[in-house]
Amino acid sequence: MNLQLSNELEELVQSKVRNGNYPSAEEVVIDALRMMGERDTLLNMQKDAIRKKIAEGQASLARGEGVDGEAAFAEILADL
Repeated sequence: MNLQLSNELEELVQSKVRNGNYPSAEEVVIDALRMMGERDTLLNMQKDAIRKKIAEGQASLARGEGVDGEAAFAEILADL
């Protein structure tokens, strides 16, 4: 696979190699792709956690366990 990088990205890759952080440009790209995959995994985990909390909230409301929004905010403001 051949990639065409902008001058700015090519300089970034080359500086990583020059500084001794990586043995080659290929290793820089491999590590960047690995980190991108890790970031995607983390974002998906965060999204799943948010979806779970939303589902729990909806189930709580369906059971009649909700509270009035105005009352909740009044209580929060009173605590402050």
